[in-house]
Amino acid sequence: MTSHPLSRADRRRATEARILDSARELFAAKGFDRTTIRAVASSAGVDPALVMQYFDSKRGLFTRAVQAPPAAQASVDGDALLGHLMATLGVKLGGMPDGTLAMLRSMLTDPASAEHARATLDRQITAIGDALSTDDGGGEYGDGSDAELCAALIVTTMVGVTIGHQLLGLAALRDVPADRVTALLRPALDALTRPAG
Repeated sequence: MTSHPLSRADRRRATEARILDSARELFAAKGFDRTTIRAVASSAGVDPALVMQYFDSKRGLFTRAVQAPPAAQASVDGDALLGHLMATLGVKLGGMPDGTLAMLRSMLTDPASAEHARATLDRQITAIGDALSTDDGGGEYGDGSDAELCAALIVTTMVGVTIGHQLLGLAALRDVPADRVTALLRPALDALTRPAG
């Protein structure tokens, strides 16, 4: 049986996904400041210039690494969605750029920061909700029931953990490795990605 070669667009998507996977892993392990474009490129097996071509900057790469997955990719497999969510949380616990931390610190007192945070979180909720409930019924919540609410609970849980760890430095979270936090949260978030009953 012969296999068809991947199209240029498919190869590009695969390379982009490999770069993002490497970036998530490195941001989670080293934080934003200590992760370099060169290290991400090396881990992904690509030239650093290609990383810059795809993402423009380290901040652009970080922003994409912590975004919710598009519904088309995540709706196929609930386990893939959960894996992406856990990797994203690990990245956030590994250290966030100063601009992101400043926005989080300001969102409760500054209306412009609050609106920016709200818009960002709404986009993440929509992406996860779409992944849970697709138009063709292929998602875990094929009929759309509670998908958006569960997506909102997932996102706000992740935000709360991130704030407790990164901004407040809560003693119970501060020195715990990101992989331990994500391992303990996995069953709870897994339950939210699957309909009850």
